[in-house]
Amino acid sequence: MALSKEVVKKVAISYAYVAIWISLSFAVIVYNKYILDPKLYNWPFPISLTMIHMAFCSSLAYLLVRVLQVVEPVTTMTREFYLKNVVPIGALYALSLWFSNSAYIYLSVSFIQMLKALMPVAVYSLGISFKKETFRSNTMANMVSITLGVAIAAYGEAQFNGFGVLLQLGAVAFEATRLVLIQILLTSAGIKLNPITSLYYVAPCCFAFLSLPWAVMEMPRLIQTSSFHFDLLVFGTNSLCAFALNLAVFLLVGKTSALTMNVAGVVKDWLLIAFSWSVIKDTVTPVNLFGYGIAFLGVAYYNHAKLQAMKAAEEAKTAKAGQGGDEEAGKLLEEKESKNGEEYEKKSDEKN
Repeated sequence: MALSKEVVKKVAISYAYVAIWISLSFAVIVYNKYILDPKLYNWPFPISLTMIHMAFCSSLAYLLVRVLQVVEPVTTMTREFYLKNVVPIGALYALSLWFSNSAYIYLSVSFIQMLKALMPVAVYSLGISFKKETFRSNTMANMVSITLGVAIAAYGEAQFNGFGVLLQLGAVAFEATRLVLIQILLTSAGIKLNPITSLYYVAPCCFAFLSLPWAVMEMPRLIQTSSFHFDLLVFGTNSLCAFALNLAVFLLVGKTSALTMNVAGVVKDWLLIAFSWSVIKDTVTPVNLFGYGIAFLGVAYYNHAKLQAMKAAEEAKTAKAGQGGDEEAGKLLEEKESKNGEEYEKKSDEKN
């Protein structure tokens, strides 16, 4: 049976969004590694790089929201709400970006992607702590399997660096906490932020939070590095890629689904591991791949379970709506029959 042109067009567009997101995510990760790695561009200032990204994204987001008015700002975003809810999320985002970018100085791209497989474990554990998730023994067993797989991958890592691992684990913990807080603080208040409005509100906050550690840790070293000249082409294109990635996330999730993004993320991770091994010449051992394979299966099962839960919830919602519709139709039918009966009795009385 031949597919209609409309179906083929929708599938092609979905694959195009996936390809754009994978390409931009791939580019940002490799570009950051290139800039920060002492063996490559040799500019080991992760806080400075993150601040450049935030300044660039803040400026573009302001232009799109306030000047060009492409996106409407959140009308219910009061000063009190911003300080209470958005500022903590911005602080966690700043810490997550700072730590994850710092890890590129010490760890290979492939190993960082393997450590990122712990994200579902962190999100689920924090969800239970904040009572946003229900403890289930089979889900916890799956989390243990993911953790075991990552531990095996770490054991087989040829360029293992303890400080780098701590940085990446910290980045995972901060990012997981940020995601849980978004669910608690923003979703519960009925506020939804797309990537542009997210950057409009969060990026300036991130920049402000990073300015203190930057002044203490990196500014003195940058002042001493008199030979450094700001390369507008390198940092400009790097920041543009970071901003474009946020838009690609919005397009991918908005036009397909969050599950599609998760599946695409798995494909991206394997591509990055292959790229890290073949092009950057990072060492990827069989133990690395075996451990990550276990973690990958655990993450795949976690995504599958989430999809099934979403389908069950949607079916229950549809069934409830249908049941409500049946009840409403029944009431209308009863009212109609009652009205017809009254009219019949009235006509009978008139005849008599």
